[in-house]
Amino acid sequence: MKSITINGSKRESVGKKVTKALRNAGKVPCVVYGGGEPLHFSADETAFKTLVYTPDVHTVVITLEGGDKIDAVLQDIQFHPVTDAILHMDFYQIFDDKEITMEIPVHTKGTARGVKNGGVLRYNLRRLKVKGLPGNLPDFVEADVTPLKIGNKLYVTALASDNFTINHPDNTVVCQVKTSRNITAELDDEDEVAADEVPATEVDDAAAVKE
Repeated sequence: MKSITINGSKRESVGKKVTKALRNAGKVPCVVYGGGEPLHFSADETAFKTLVYTPDVHTVVITLEGGDKIDAVLQDIQFHPVTDAILHMDFYQIFDDKEITMEIPVHTKGTARGVKNGGVLRYNLRRLKVKGLPGNLPDFVEADVTPLKIGNKLYVTALASDNFTINHPDNTVVCQVKTSRNITAELDDEDEVAADEVPATEVDDAAAVKE
């Protein structure tokens, strides 16, 4: 997983006046948990753009004055209800030998057979909650939708990996191909079938696709 560096300064005082002054100066008050005593620091709001305003996920290297570095992941963020300015951020310290839980985006690969015949690919889940060692977590989880026929669903079990554990029930649907008004009038025997004719359970390619 890609990592970005955030340069910050430790905060000795955490009162409301100090916090307000930081925000007025264009800085964001932050806290790092998970390494013993919480660590308070601040950084320029602009430093968080590549971390917050993106669909991708990253680990973070927090570099403090004096050379201290902390590996962490974003845990929580608070925005101003009117301006959407970042008010506060919580981070969780990570270690190479300790598993963490993160939400990883799902990227689809290929064009579903059902879509070629007029169906529509619908997403039920665009991010997966997974658990694993920081070094084993991917930037994204790839889902091959090519075999999906009209009426087929892709379950999280098709995305299983030895590198991480998916924290969703096995019957969780990632995406599915549904019918639309543009269905091809004539279909080959080995091509798509109407949604109401798809068997209750259909297995494709080593149980990767089920209905």
